[in-house]
Amino acid sequence: MPNLVPVGRALISVSEKTGLIELGRALAARGVEIISTGGTAAALRAAGLAVRDVAEVTGFPEMMDGRVKTLHPMVHGGLLALRDDDEHLVAMAAHGIEPIDLLVVNLYPFEATVARGAGAAECIENIDIGGPAMIRAAAKNHRFVNVVVDVADYAPLLAELAAQGGATSLAFRQKLALTAFSRTAAYDAAVSTWMAGALKETAPRRRTFGGTLVQTLRYGENPHQQAAFYADGSGRSGVATARQWQGKELSYNNINDTDAALELVADLPADGPACAIIKHANPCGVAMGPSLAEAYRRAHDCDATSAFGGVVALNRALDAETAEEIAAIFTEVVIAPGADDAARAVFAGKKNLRLLTVEALPDPAARGLAFRQVAGGFLVQDRDAGRIMAGDLKVVTRRRPSEAELADLLFAWRVAKHVKSNAIVFARAGATVGIGAGQMSRVDSTRIAARKAVDMAAVLGLETPPTVGAVVASDAFFPFADGIVTLAEAGAVAVIQPGGSLRDDEVIAAADAAGLAMVFTGQRHFRH
Repeated sequence: MPNLVPVGRALISVSEKTGLIELGRALAARGVEIISTGGTAAALRAAGLAVRDVAEVTGFPEMMDGRVKTLHPMVHGGLLALRDDDEHLVAMAAHGIEPIDLLVVNLYPFEATVARGAGAAECIENIDIGGPAMIRAAAKNHRFVNVVVDVADYAPLLAELAAQGGATSLAFRQKLALTAFSRTAAYDAAVSTWMAGALKETAPRRRTFGGTLVQTLRYGENPHQQAAFYADGSGRSGVATARQWQGKELSYNNINDTDAALELVADLPADGPACAIIKHANPCGVAMGPSLAEAYRRAHDCDATSAFGGVVALNRALDAETAEEIAAIFTEVVIAPGADDAARAVFAGKKNLRLLTVEALPDPAARGLAFRQVAGGFLVQDRDAGRIMAGDLKVVTRRRPSEAELADLLFAWRVAKHVKSNAIVFARAGATVGIGAGQMSRVDSTRIAARKAVDMAAVLGLETPPTVGAVVASDAFFPFADGIVTLAEAGAVAVIQPGGSLRDDEVIAAADAAGLAMVFTGQRHFRH
């Protein structure tokens, strides 16, 4: 198997023109003959570079609006021919096929076209055919051919040519081939995912996912696990598109918790400042407030113990006052839609605190898929974009909730959606005051939430636990009346839950006996 292979001829056809001229000049300076197509050839010629048209190589003009130009034996023979196979060499000579040593192709911007909401016809026109065919041919024949599909690999290619005297090593070509096959796989995954959505096919026979590496991680959930972080190319704002201003490299758990915090705060009412504090992917405090700093203080006061070492997400640009509050305790990550200079100056002395900003909060109503691996397969479902409004609620008790209670019920319901099942959320005046998460029994989640509120009352010097007069959200129905009795004993005055239990009548009767108002949503929010 050959190791060093000189590069004498290159075919360049790119949609993304970044770095194209610099690459072309560097190759030309090494005496590499450049073959190109359409807009790429025009751009190279405009820069004064000599370019040979693909049409000249194939003997056929580009046709059908450019759909047919590189799908030709003169191109694919030059890419696929084995240079150490006598029969291949005889065939090349007989048909005038010249070898292509370097292929530089980046594909039609299909993912970007879909992300900006283009219509079906435009999306279909941006499905590249000739590009993936050439990429796969060159990658298959990486013993002899270099294939570059990312602008990020231009510099490494030129560095390799410089180090190897105009040639490339087998190890380098193998790495390029891996990147190339990964690119075409991800591209086809994007096309098939879009088509399934366009056809409203919820369960296509085959399902694939693709991603682009954002960063390698030091380890996964635990130090003995390897991990990496990928962007899915959907264009949805979030952790994958965030800018990190300071702090250590994000860990696997940091990213997971930061995503949970940002998704939660984005799901809250947008008409006022809000804060969510996350620990181990569960909220330990969520609040609205007249200012961002006050929203943080109220969220922190739900469970100050758990907030230590947590992740904070805000729905407004971070300001200095809020930064001062957050910096008062150890915090792993803060993420917000912006941060002013004064806020960044406050955090500058906290070297271990990661500050991230996003251009916009993720759209909680955006369509998308969520998947989870199981042994031998994976589960796929729509992302939970369910939203309940006041008009969707059904009052099932004698007492109706007041307007203030109704607002708190809807707030608590949105928070409960982001708490691991079984989820119980006590809330009052737009702030959580007790959260019970992830218990096997719903009544245990209720007891934990109430106990945490009692503990915080002692910390804050309150005479009465904040659950007294609070409302409660449950992510799924109460299977027995004991949960209602427990939250009533904690001082709750109103409950929001899906309903649908065989014992709904008993649960409603228990609420009526305790003087509670209760509403059914008809929708649950399991989060496992």
